[in-house]
Amino acid sequence: MPVQSTLSPKGSNKAVDTQADGKSFEQLRQECLQKGVLFEDPDFPANDSSLFYSQAVPVDVKWKRPKELCQDPKFIVGDADRTDICQGQLGDCWLLAAIASLTLKKDAMARVVPRDQEFDRRYAGIFHFQFWHHNQWLDVVVDDRLPAVRNKLIMLHSATNNEFWSALLEKAYAKLHGSYESLKGGSTMEAMEDFTGGVAEIYETKSAPGNLYAIMKNAIDRGSMMGCSIDITSSAESEAKTTTGLVKGHAYSITGLDEVIVRGQKVQLVRIRNPWGQVEWNGPWSDDAREWNYVDAAEKARLQQNSSDDGEFWMEFGDFKNNYDKVEICNMTPDAMNENPNRRWEVSMLEGNWIRGTTAGGCRNFIGETFQLQLEDAEDDDDDVCSVIIALMQKDRRKKRKEGMDLETIGFALYKAPEDGDHLGKDFFRYNPSAARSKTYINMREITERFELPLGKYVLVPTTFQPHKEADFIIRIFSEKKTAALEMGSNVDANLPDPPMPSAPEEETDEEKGLRRLFDQLAGDDKAISVRELQQMLNGVLSRRKWLIFVNYSSLVDNTGMLEFQEFKVFWEKMKKWIMLFLSFDTDRSGKMSSYELRSALSAAGMQLNNKLLQLIGLRFADDNYDIDFDDYLTCIVRLENMFRTFQVLDKAKRGRVKMNIMQVKTTL
Repeated sequence: MPVQSTLSPKGSNKAVDTQADGKSFEQLRQECLQKGVLFEDPDFPANDSSLFYSQAVPVDVKWKRPKELCQDPKFIVGDADRTDICQGQLGDCWLLAAIASLTLKKDAMARVVPRDQEFDRRYAGIFHFQFWHHNQWLDVVVDDRLPAVRNKLIMLHSATNNEFWSALLEKAYAKLHGSYESLKGGSTMEAMEDFTGGVAEIYETKSAPGNLYAIMKNAIDRGSMMGCSIDITSSAESEAKTTTGLVKGHAYSITGLDEVIVRGQKVQLVRIRNPWGQVEWNGPWSDDAREWNYVDAAEKARLQQNSSDDGEFWMEFGDFKNNYDKVEICNMTPDAMNENPNRRWEVSMLEGNWIRGTTAGGCRNFIGETFQLQLEDAEDDDDDVCSVIIALMQKDRRKKRKEGMDLETIGFALYKAPEDGDHLGKDFFRYNPSAARSKTYINMREITERFELPLGKYVLVPTTFQPHKEADFIIRIFSEKKTAALEMGSNVDANLPDPPMPSAPEEETDEEKGLRRLFDQLAGDDKAISVRELQQMLNGVLSRRKWLIFVNYSSLVDNTGMLEFQEFKVFWEKMKKWIMLFLSFDTDRSGKMSSYELRSALSAAGMQLNNKLLQLIGLRFADDNYDIDFDDYLTCIVRLENMFRTFQVLDKAKRGRVKMNIMQVKTTL
């Protein structure tokens, strides 16, 4: 079932403690105060492994507490301000741009940076911060040992030498993702979402709608966070400075929009900040540009207060669009994306995973994890079209970089759902066009698209671009109308026909008479055959199909290890059905079927499994190429039928659950 979620800039949901020992920030601080010691974080130790995972630390780093770096350290000096953020030696300008925007949102800032901490009498060397992470808020604890060289912080730091909230925030975010190195390179939107739990949209300035300025102004007025950047065509251009003072491949934060009157004409302005704390635009409307001479003195004072080489500058909107390529907007709530303040969005969240061999189908196969959306009409609403925002996010990829797993290339498609069917086969996607889809497949943590869709049922298919790529993901669905969202293929059920009644010898068909003669040749006086004899018999019958050689027969016989002829006849009827099913999916006659096609084969045999069970079966029976040969296919289908029939016998009340002792479990398996 979907997990319902509501987003709020105030963060009403209680944060989850993340320390390995389960203790909260308050518990840990109190323990340190009672013992008279300073906290040392065992989960994120002050050593090289917390800095880098792929290289040696290039300089002699010493981990220093603020009281070792200055005489009167403060957590926050005055109010937290965007000028408190200066980039260090780490390539995480995307994070710093988001932090600068965060300082403009007081409610969000108070959530991420709790103010119940300081270097006063309750100081114990421990601090904490809160981040939104995969639809829940986490409370991340750190000690205050910071990497320094010659008593100077080498990572994020404040322009004020005795202020440390921003440096400690960066450390907590690095801990969340495994190391400081894990923060190299990223999208400002990613950190903005982690600071708010909001939903983001990206606009390409060269192809943006004509009302982009209004969209940005509306976002600022509603409390949204914004960033911008200039694309690069090669790694050599990364952080290359242009003649106009802008930096390519670098993340900036947008801190304001305003309009001024110049010679009777309205001029639209955008205020931008470089997280370096220096290096500014030197074109029109820069700090000392002549354009300011034509602005009313009061307006100039209002817009240029504290103007200095602090990394912040104004640009005319036309110059902004010409120079920057992307605008990233993180809306603190989905409602901030509306021009109508009375409109509210329904929010749903679904979780899933791409597992090779079962749900990691890739964009061209479309046999993977699928979800069903039901867009419903309200009783007092005659509109039959619904605005829907779908955000697909892959989980924990930044943290898994040290394991060699970076972002996968992801996308999704929406299809009009058929009237029936809990699972859709490949033919459905082959012959039915998508109703909507993501613009492209891209290796970003999250992709977000907005659609206008007719009411009704849809099938949502999130995929990686290449098949067999594994990752966990969440999907957030925002809609103007009531939405029901659930995972498809989640039912487990079996509709197994009763075994056929044995026919009398005089009523046997020619096929049965031939089988009886072969059976009698192998059977002894007890009129039964063993596992070895069953193998010999079946391989003889199926000898014309060289690839149908079945090896593991132990699961086909009863507890005595023997099979009588009437039991064999029942099995043979099933066997023929199973063979035909296998042949229908083994179209190239290779003797193997794709593990993705196993679900359909089992469904045709009367057995419906959910994704978790199919993943386990794939792990057990599929080979390195995710294929299942006839031997394993037959073993799988025989065992599954046996388990279903046993369960149905025990489930006398038809409740879908039974109690079994260990011996019954062993017998079933």
